[in-house]
Amino acid sequence: MKWVRYTKFTGGDFDIDAEDLMRALSDFLLSSGFQNPYMQFSEMNQHSLEDLKQAILQALESGELFDQDRAERIRRQLEEMSGDDLDNLLNRMVKKMVQEGYLNTVTEPSQESGPGGDGDADRPARVEVTSKSIDFLGYKTLKDLLGSLGRSSFGAHDTRDLATGVEASGAAKQYEFGDTLNLDISQTLFAAMQREGVKLPLDLEYSDLHVRQAEYQSSCATVLMLDCSHSMILYGEDRFTPAKKVALALAHLIRTQFPGDSLRCVLFHDSAEELRLSELARVQVGPYYTNTRDGLILAQRLLAQEKKDMKQIVMITDGKPSALTLEDGRMYRNAFGLDPLVISRTLEEVNRCKRQGILINTFMLASDYGLVNFVQKVTEMCRGKAYFTTPYTLGQYLLMDYLNRKTRTIH
Repeated sequence: MKWVRYTKFTGGDFDIDAEDLMRALSDFLLSSGFQNPYMQFSEMNQHSLEDLKQAILQALESGELFDQDRAERIRRQLEEMSGDDLDNLLNRMVKKMVQEGYLNTVTEPSQESGPGGDGDADRPARVEVTSKSIDFLGYKTLKDLLGSLGRSSFGAHDTRDLATGVEASGAAKQYEFGDTLNLDISQTLFAAMQREGVKLPLDLEYSDLHVRQAEYQSSCATVLMLDCSHSMILYGEDRFTPAKKVALALAHLIRTQFPGDSLRCVLFHDSAEELRLSELARVQVGPYYTNTRDGLILAQRLLAQEKKDMKQIVMITDGKPSALTLEDGRMYRNAFGLDPLVISRTLEEVNRCKRQGILINTFMLASDYGLVNFVQKVTEMCRGKAYFTTPYTLGQYLLMDYLNRKTRTIH
């Protein structure tokens, strides 16, 4: 017998699904500290549960989740709600996102709760994005960027070389040992009949075998270097959040469309560290200088572990190198002008990249003299490319550069 369970009606949630909420909250979840440049710095942003509720409320009040007529009705309903009803609404929306796997809520341990006290109720809660959220945000950003480029499809990196593969796009060739046995039946039978004439049974010889040729698909190893120095959120502009979005979009593109490629991420500031893409959404800028040399050293080490046809470094920065790790481990800093010691040591690493065949493409988010001068030298040495761009066009330039690199001779 079928049972129906009835519960108390607690109000609707405006028929908003979790995906719509994720779209509206993408900037909040990927925040880089720009909203409060005087905050207490930490490596990872700590979104509290109350911060998330306020972000949801702002999204509802802004009307971006609804059409124009419905948005006005929603605003009036929100104004008429009591404090408890509004809090219940926000709690239901948070619960929906947690149940669908987009967020996790973490309760901080209480420091003041005694053995007989109930510290659980007063413990602050924070929210963390999940791998599902990272995947969704990367897909959303990639879709938006490619839509603005007018690209409906994208595929693997093409080269000038031909190879025997499954997807045939070139003329047939005589089979050689080691080729993929993707036989061109018509050409094979024609070669046998040319040799013996039309008769049955038809005897095939080794020299009659012909295989279809496909375009050789090269593989590429990419290290994305992200500058997370303090200047990335100064001067009235948030440059780091767009950089994180582009990194997520590039990771989604490579994972879904270029499975033979690899992408690894390096954060460079006073030093450099590899960052897992699953942690990228939580990274913030800090009171750091720009140690480009350490970033290049780590990027070379990571690329040496990859066995790919092409190796490249994609560097996103808004400042010239201003820090250096000395041989004894001390940090040397000079943010004024082009410091000869910092620049010379950094260019030494650029030259090592050149000798290893590593391409360096730089995306500049500022146009000060020091940065432009440094990037020009890097471009000349590595024969890479330099793009002067803005946070609004960064994704378009970077993805176009990645997708358009379709021809390269592999030796």
